[in-house]
Amino acid sequence: MTESAIVFEDERLVAAVKPAGRPTIPGRGDVGEPLNAELERRLGAKLLVVHRLDREASGLVVFAKDAAAHRELCAQFEGRRAKKAYLAVVSGALEGEGIVALALREFGSGRVAPAPDGKPSRTRWRTLRPLRGATLLRVEPETGRRHQIRAHLCALGHPILGDPRYGPPPRPVGGAPRLMLHALSLRVTAGGRDYALEAPPTEDFAAELARREGRERPRRTI
Repeated sequence: MTESAIVFEDERLVAAVKPAGRPTIPGRGDVGEPLNAELERRLGAKLLVVHRLDREASGLVVFAKDAAAHRELCAQFEGRRAKKAYLAVVSGALEGEGIVALALREFGSGRVAPAPDGKPSRTRWRTLRPLRGATLLRVEPETGRRHQIRAHLCALGHPILGDPRYGPPPRPVGGAPRLMLHALSLRVTAGGRDYALEAPPTEDFAAELARREGRERPRRTI
């Protein structure tokens, strides 16, 4: 198994790139070493979980190294002060920018969908460029509900390519080999320091993006 790339580390936190298909932490039915276990093994230290990323997605995940940093970082995520940005390749043509503010509820199947009795949820999106039968978006979730981006973009009528759960059949959407959702950047504060962290798209994300653009080789995504 290929090791995850560590993109930043200091005395308070460590940031790494989770590959698509790897769990952030142990979960029922998951296969393969979770990201937190891999990093603890490599660093020889206990890490504290701050947030999670869907198993099917790739991108930036941050872990705290001590209790003080953990409390501070968790409070920022819970208080919606952590600034997150994702790249998403969605089905169909989408122009401009907008906000999806549909309340979301998790159902017994584990699927999340808009519902009148759901929790308030808000996602900003902006078109970066058109692709063949798809669109590359920059997405900024302002709340942190489970599967929020996937459910909101599906409700918008533009599900994420490669999604095995959200979007009309046949799935995965558009026949993509992976979920085309990547956690690109994160801005947080810990110990009086501002962190601006970024994880470039993984090779499999960049390769599928290049294919959708009619190119043989990946280029810089943004």
